[in-house]
Amino acid sequence: MKGTKLLGAALLVLGLLALAYGGFSYKKDTEKASIGPIRIEVEETKRVNVPLWAGAAAAIAGVVLLAGKR
Repeated sequence: MKGTKLLGAALLVLGLLALAYGGFSYKKDTEKASIGPIRIEVEETKRVNVPLWAGAAAAIAGVVLLAGKR
């Protein structure tokens, strides 16, 4: 039961964060050119959008797992 409660809490928190922020962003280094010992790299910021229904479903699943049989 401890694992189920932990999973429920994690799903609830992640679902609420997805609802609040709508996604997350991360940075990626990309090599644009390489001429001999000289390298040109560009840091790109990518955004991943989490659908509203996915955040709500995760939060509801977390509540169901937390409120399940004890």
